Amino acid sequence: MKFAQILDFETDRADEIRELIHQYEQTARDQGRTFGPKHRTLLRDRANPNRYLAVVEFDSYEDAMANSNAPETAELAQRLAALTTRPPAFTDCDVEESGAL
Repeated sequence: MKFAQILDFETDRADEIRELIHQYEQTARDQGRTFGPKHRTLLRDRANPNRYLAVVEFDSYEDAMANSNAPETAELAQRLAALTTRPPAFTDCDVEESGAL
């Protein structure tokens, strides 16, 4: 079953966060990691422009946990936390349904 993590965070340094994420994703591709995220969506809250929701999708819960346990992911989390104005909140979800309309 597909799995998604939702990260809810606030920052006034969104461009720096985007750059870190892009570097992380490129490194993962260069290393040929197969258990990483398959899709990512970044949402910005219109009512609170410093609040973001990142929806990160994986092929399975097991892939998400392997990704979470990777040393590079722990390093990324520390670097991202330094750029947020409050600790991020995480929500783990099984994907029940997904598709284009």
